Amino acid sequence: MKYVIGIDVGGTFTDAVAADDAGNVIGAKTPSTPADYSIGVLAAISELATQLELDERTLLENTEYIAHGTTASINALVTGNVEPVGFLTSKGHGDSIEIMNIEGRYLGLTAQEIQDSINLHKPAPLVPRRRVKEVTERIDRRGNVVVALDEEEVRVAVSHLLAEGVQAIAVSFLWSFQNPAHEQRVAEIIAEMSPETFVAVSSFVSPRIREFSRSSTTIMSAQLGPALRRYLRPLVRELGERGMQGPLLIMQSSGGTISAEEAPASAITTVGSVLSGGVVGAARVANQLGHSNVVTADVGGTTFLVGMVVGGEPVRASSTIINKHPINVPTIRVDAIGSGGGAIAWIDQGGNLRGGPKSAAAGPGPAAYGMGGTEPTVTDADVVLGIIDPDYFLGGKRKLRVDLAEAALLEKIGRPLGLTAKEAAAAIYEVQNAQTADLARKVVVESGYDPRGFAMYAFGGAGPIHAAAIATELKASELVVPLGAAASGFSAFGLAASDVAVTAEVSDPAPFPLDPAEVQRNFDRLTKQVTNALERQGVAFSSVNIYREFDARYSGQMFEVTADAPSDPTIDEATVDAMGEIFDARYVELFGTGSAFADSGRELISYRVRGVGVLPYQPTLPAHAPTTDFDASGAIKGYRQVHLQHERGFEKTAIYDYAKLRSGHRFPGPAVIEVATTTVTIPADREARVDEFGNIRVDLSERTAQ
Repeated sequence: MKYVIGIDVGGTFTDAVAADDAGNVIGAKTPSTPADYSIGVLAAISELATQLELDERTLLENTEYIAHGTTASINALVTGNVEPVGFLTSKGHGDSIEIMNIEGRYLGLTAQEIQDSINLHKPAPLVPRRRVKEVTERIDRRGNVVVALDEEEVRVAVSHLLAEGVQAIAVSFLWSFQNPAHEQRVAEIIAEMSPETFVAVSSFVSPRIREFSRSSTTIMSAQLGPALRRYLRPLVRELGERGMQGPLLIMQSSGGTISAEEAPASAITTVGSVLSGGVVGAARVANQLGHSNVVTADVGGTTFLVGMVVGGEPVRASSTIINKHPINVPTIRVDAIGSGGGAIAWIDQGGNLRGGPKSAAAGPGPAAYGMGGTEPTVTDADVVLGIIDPDYFLGGKRKLRVDLAEAALLEKIGRPLGLTAKEAAAAIYEVQNAQTADLARKVVVESGYDPRGFAMYAFGGAGPIHAAAIATELKASELVVPLGAAASGFSAFGLAASDVAVTAEVSDPAPFPLDPAEVQRNFDRLTKQVTNALERQGVAFSSVNIYREFDARYSGQMFEVTADAPSDPTIDEATVDAMGEIFDARYVELFGTGSAFADSGRELISYRVRGVGVLPYQPTLPAHAPTTDFDASGAIKGYRQVHLQHERGFEKTAIYDYAKLRSGHRFPGPAVIEVATTTVTIPADREARVDEFGNIRVDLSERTAQ
């Protein structure tokens, strides 16, 4: 028997899924270990082996590959817990990362925040001024060397940075994406002077136009690289010593994996690794269920994440923003707010109830955990509302304290607002549902789509608790809670189902009509890069797919729109004309009828090629045990008072044991379905069913009579 394993390391729990070549899937959940995440990873693998009734070595010896996603990279950037980095740039441009162009004033802000100009402040620069060194060199926009690299100046600058104790050096020169020779030579010099110092060069990390965003991306990759290298090297070694024969693959923000050996060199691409796994899994399951358009709702301990699948494919973006700094690498679009199960409820200066973004995290965790936490969280509210059984949390592995949850709610929320503990819990529940639904609506609508044409897939430990309320507010057509074999960790299932993917891109600005020969050269060069990169991954592919796209804009615009390029291998004038028309159509799709303005002139800015190595085994959800009887009453384990809807308050609610539900079962709300790793809620005016894969499905287009 051969296996593939997906491991999703979250801030609170580490989820793991193992799928075999017979179509069986099992899952495990263990606490994350922030001091050394590898401990939690190895514990999750051990738990999988136990469930499979195998010893750990036998499991690893028969594992084709492990796909690993982690929050370590994004958490490091968000918290500022990164390596000290030096920055080398072209003479006269050392202040660029502090000036930030105009972007620094509005990146990552809402429209309302941008309008509050008095309170706009740029963030602190990524590198302090003393660790920024300028080097004499210059390359022009065509890639011609105008001023030769002063190598002695480089050596002096590097010596100063090493004396400052930097663990990594980022290098970003003007127009290096047109000619990387100077950056490459600097990397060689650093390697000669200090072989263990991590180096990130912009021509490799982010070969795009715009100085600030390119430098910002390169610096953040340098900040992450050393720690990622220190984490992965011993993990790969330890897995090998325990019997692992196949590769460890690291999930990237783009939705594909890359070998652990190559991941540190492009560390910035792992920032959204754990975020994209759920969207990839949703795309895979949507294909099985026949859904073309899906919005994902992933609620973990810390964050609420929203992604989209359109036309069966995850929606991608060419960049993202963290801490008001741009990251220019392709990514699956995932929007996030700090509104997970551990989100702390608080009262602002205006007396308004707020939730998040601060989280109780894994330690001390919600007050109900009994580990010293005193702040009221969403989980505490769910316990007090009767949604979570305090004796069945994590399948009974952790007992929760209702009294501690009530005390925290009463002290921090109830008394200040004149509410009882239960009333405070109900208010937190409503706030959580409202702000998460707002984000989901924003993501779908601002992408140019009608939410009514989307199903919502909800997962994560806390996602299924709030999903029905979120999906109803969004006006989604259907709610799907992927359970069955993937119940323990849907994002981990998505990781196991991910293919290997690499992306190459380059900026080469030019106005339309484009030179077909130049377009051909750029796409051919990038295709060769991704093909070579795929060959280095150490994995056998069943097939390799190449996708081409480009970024373009109308003349006078500051930012680009990404569009798919025609698949014709040979590019001629007709192909170039088609690219212009494709761009116009995509622009209208995003911004509405009449928004395109081809008469102003079009400009192509960047080329991009994505190579996907399709892995031989593609995990899918296995069939669930069926029944010919629609009546699910035999799965009822009892009743309790539960608050699911504000207008109904606490009411007698059937509690279902998911382990006893079968494919074909139907049951009305109000209902709570208990799974070892999550809890699903069904409102009073809805009916749920169990589909052929064990998923809980709710048709939101109709309400049941009450």
